[in-house]
Amino acid sequence: MLEIKNMTKTYKGGKRAVSDLSLTVHGGDIYGFIGRNGAGKTTTIKAVVGIHDFDKGEIWVDGKDIRKDSLACKKVMAYIPDNPDLYDYLTGIQYLNFIADIYQVSGKDREERIRKEAEDFGLYSALGDLTAAYSHGMKQKLALIGALLHEPKLLILDEPFVGLDPEASLTLRQKMHALCQKGSAIFFSTHVLDVAEKLCSRIGVISEGKLMVEGDTKDLTKTKSLEDIFMEVVRHGKTD
Repeated sequence: MLEIKNMTKTYKGGKRAVSDLSLTVHGGDIYGFIGRNGAGKTTTIKAVVGIHDFDKGEIWVDGKDIRKDSLACKKVMAYIPDNPDLYDYLTGIQYLNFIADIYQVSGKDREERIRKEAEDFGLYSALGDLTAAYSHGMKQKLALIGALLHEPKLLILDEPFVGLDPEASLTLRQKMHALCQKGSAIFFSTHVLDVAEKLCSRIGVISEGKLMVEGDTKDLTKTKSLEDIFMEVVRHGKTD
């Protein structure tokens, strides 16, 4: 569903943010992308969704090249940044209908999905309010609901659990599992290592723009925790 081949990204001034990165996320995978601040996680994610260009390599989404067929790629994915920007002059329901229009979700499907997702996230009663009046957590929930409306084949999330209360975090984890059971894939960054260890089928640890550790979560954590693996990479650049 997502394939990154030898991707390199260098910013102006010569800072190399990502170096020769390759990874694959298959349908049904929940892939946790782990790294300290500045490791290259967000740069990678923004390249995948078509926000950032990159110097070398290829990125394929559902068999299509993000550079050559970006619109087709974006039709099958959904992306939520770490601090989602909403339209303050729209109400919650207006925002969701706007997103549904973009992804051409039918009237019947959108009505059913908006009600279900908003009720599950505890936001239904606030959909008539302007998003400008929403708290950070409410904005995060609204963005998540919008991302789920067209049932994306690839869901990309940058630090999705930041700002969510425990109940909403549990709901999101359940939604992620349900989406993958339908054959979709999820690629997300997080600093919440215990959640990643329990939730993800695969893990990749990036440090200074390079993928240092990757594999099935069960295999990686047979003898040590994800926290131990992460700290070994951060301190020594490798694991034993």
